[in-house]
Amino acid sequence: MTPPDRSLRQRFAAEVGRSDQDINLALAVLMVAREEYPQLSEDRYLGQLDLLAEETRDRLDDETAHLLVLQELLDTLYVRHGFRGNREEYYDPRNCFLNDVLDRRLGIPLTLGVVLLEVAWRLGLPLEGVNFPGHFLVRFKGDAVDLLIDPYDRGAIRFQDQAQELLDRVYGGMVRVHDSFLKVAGKREMLVRLLMNLKSLYLNAQDHPRALGAVERILLIRPIAPGEIRDKGVILARMGRTREALEQLQAYLSVAPDAADAHRILGMLEELKAAGGFQE
Repeated sequence: MTPPDRSLRQRFAAEVGRSDQDINLALAVLMVAREEYPQLSEDRYLGQLDLLAEETRDRLDDETAHLLVLQELLDTLYVRHGFRGNREEYYDPRNCFLNDVLDRRLGIPLTLGVVLLEVAWRLGLPLEGVNFPGHFLVRFKGDAVDLLIDPYDRGAIRFQDQAQELLDRVYGGMVRVHDSFLKVAGKREMLVRLLMNLKSLYLNAQDHPRALGAVERILLIRPIAPGEIRDKGVILARMGRTREALEQLQAYLSVAPDAADAHRILGMLEELKAAGGFQE
């Protein structure tokens, strides 16, 4: 894997440094994909989202009632364009890249949710992300009722009191719905969730350079996230970048001295120092 493009990282840092409401979510998600596809045209895929909104608008004539606009949008995405969850290859990294999702009409709940949100916002619909455990959802904030939309299940609509049914599908009835499960997901939270998905996929594949890239971008969003600082140190150690690993693991213990794994990390530090011949 080639080293990350510094200018791209700087643009990503500038974008996620805006106030949450001012972040261009689709652009930031495309910047994540650009590290995998350096020649990717961001404008091309932003234009695809514009066209999906225009197609929906054209079919509405002058109708502006939010529920009718929402139904037409869901028909555009899931019936006419065939967007769907990739159940056959859920852990394919392409499901995390917005360009691939738009090209293949396949994705995971989060990336399909980004498509739904971005097109909905272009149409003036009051939709927001929901960081539901194990299954990202989208919420329609209506005047009389709030609805949950499952972007992975062809835009299936449910009332909020049906959230337990969704949770049971993920955890087999072992977890009860809590109010915190239905809190709005800000754009930064969505980006972190996307990058954590990628980190997990790459770690499972032992692709340490790509896993490191995911962690580095999470830290651009959350600079003092203890778990990410630790993971960066562990990944660097696996890559043989011992001095950098020591710096990160020591930083982790500084920000989280009482962490449950502090003893294990201390042991790892001692092993790295001994192996690398570093003196106190």
